[in-house]
Amino acid sequence: MSWTTQPIFFVDFEGSRTSGILEFGVVEIVGGKIVGAHTRLCCSTGRIRAEDTAVHGLDEATLTKHAPFSDEWEYFAGLRERGPLAAHYAGVENGLIKSVWPYPRKSPDFARAGESAIEWGPWIDSARLYAQFYPQLESGRLESLVAACGLQPALDEAARIHCPSHRCGYHAALYDALAGGLLLASLAREPRLAGLSVMQLLALSTLDAEKRDALQQRQLF
Repeated sequence: MSWTTQPIFFVDFEGSRTSGILEFGVVEIVGGKIVGAHTRLCCSTGRIRAEDTAVHGLDEATLTKHAPFSDEWEYFAGLRERGPLAAHYAGVENGLIKSVWPYPRKSPDFARAGESAIEWGPWIDSARLYAQFYPQLESGRLESLVAACGLQPALDEAARIHCPSHRCGYHAALYDALAGGLLLASLAREPRLAGLSVMQLLALSTLDAEKRDALQQRQLF
């Protein structure tokens, strides 16, 4: 079954393990299209470094009135039950969400049909996929890939619809999630890639050779 039939949730976080997650953006992708988006700011749980504020534009004074990210347990646990999570260089997002909740609820294992898991991953990683499908592209940076693939006009339009007006650029969580979501969705326009299964995308997103081989073996059987 093609991955395009399965809801996939593209996630981006702004923040660090020191400051905590300060903002999240989530984009739902089904059928090669963005069908939903959600974002909010979160109060810090630690010090926000000035150099980080210079990148993402968030500071403690701005965030004080917002609820902590930990209040979103039901939302994120529910996403994981509905479909695999995705991110651009997913190790960062996986590390951040695990720093708040080490495990989700028991959820479907989308890498093993019919089985369950208590893990946030494996993740679909758009950076790893593009590096393999389009090795001729010079950079794996999110902004560079969007430009190289001609997706900036589509991103501008999606941001106009979904992003808060003051958080409408790179290094804002929902904007980056929309960028990554569009990169993932664009793969559905190529028949050879649209026909891949979720299990194949997960295997191709995995850097660990042993884990990747194990996922591919499950696909065969």
